[in-house]
Amino acid sequence: MTKKNKCSFCGRTEKEVGVMIYGADGFICDQCVEQAMHIVRENRVSSAPETLKDLPTPKQIKSYLDKYVVGQDAAKMTLSVAVYNHYKRLNYKGGEDDVELDKSNIIMVGSTGTGKTLLARTIAKMLLVPFAMVDATVLTEAGYVGEDVESLLVRLLQAADGDVEKAERGIVFIDEIDKIARKGDNPSITRDVSGEGVQQGLLKLLEGSVVNVPPQGGRKHPEQKFIQVNTRNILFICGGAFDGIEKRIAQRLNTHVVGFDASKNVSKIDKSNFLQYIAPMDLKSFGLIPEIIGRLPVLTHLQPLDRTALRSILTEPKNSIIKQYVKMFEIDGVKLTFEEGVLDYVVDKAIEFQLGARGLRSLIEVVMTKPMFEVPSTNTKKYVVKLDFARQQVENANMAVLKESSEDQ
Repeated sequence: MTKKNKCSFCGRTEKEVGVMIYGADGFICDQCVEQAMHIVRENRVSSAPETLKDLPTPKQIKSYLDKYVVGQDAAKMTLSVAVYNHYKRLNYKGGEDDVELDKSNIIMVGSTGTGKTLLARTIAKMLLVPFAMVDATVLTEAGYVGEDVESLLVRLLQAADGDVEKAERGIVFIDEIDKIARKGDNPSITRDVSGEGVQQGLLKLLEGSVVNVPPQGGRKHPEQKFIQVNTRNILFICGGAFDGIEKRIAQRLNTHVVGFDASKNVSKIDKSNFLQYIAPMDLKSFGLIPEIIGRLPVLTHLQPLDRTALRSILTEPKNSIIKQYVKMFEIDGVKLTFEEGVLDYVVDKAIEFQLGARGLRSLIEVVMTKPMFEVPSTNTKKYVVKLDFARQQVENANMAVLKESSEDQ
């Protein structure tokens, strides 16, 4: 390479940049490559598939989910079909028969740490659409302390950088939907402002309507300007643990088993996982109003994570917990490895404390806090996490308190 070689974009010479890359008829420097990468990323964000040709098939969506989420094949398949149908509906231009395609919002039921949030976020990442997540427990009826249901759309607008058109093709994930269940059928002198009242407020959003959204969030007042957002093309995915719903499912299954084949039908029921038999009527008995159930027509469940699944979650996904810690040490020039038995010990503790996949990160963080504090100050090029060290760190962290709190839930 001669000194005359200059970047075709910025004009810098070889001496002014770190790396100069050859091209067929020109050159580009490392700084322009980095800047171009940021521009491409910014333009790709929120660029939902505009045509049916650009839309990935359900099998392609599931294959992408498999890279990030371990197991849960039934839920992945249901989500892949629902998401494909939703965006296929958006790209459908209509025909001579004028058949209108309704929106299919989704509700996922599964215990904590099974991957509900991860599934929703990963699908949004794949489709490059704006994604907003909100906790249903903070929502209240308009006029009461808490957040209005319109705050969901404020966060979606923020994720779309204020672009209303992009936001109207986005995905909203409402977590802890079970926490706004109706408190009971008995009349009360106090309003259920964080239960049935919120469900009523969500109806217009889920079904599809034009909603006035405060641009800066917060409470509405008559003098402020509003942004109008049409929720007809926004996909809503709801998730909740629905603790105790298994008892309602079991009760329903026993009630409906009658006749000469009763004993045979009972023997076919897998009593170790009643959640796989969940039906809309179970959500109604739990406390969701029929109107909101009707606007969440796609119902799927997530299997409880067994020991094998938890062990796989630690190492197999593309962004697995262990790969993240290995990369963090690699940035400091340190090769991180784990002694045989350490990961199995972490999995056993997560099962003991009933923390699910979410607890794996907490436990690994407890084990790795001391090495992450000490290693960067040394010249160590290789660090091995030993089983005895991991066990000592967990015991010293007073994890017994965590165990007691998990048993109380």
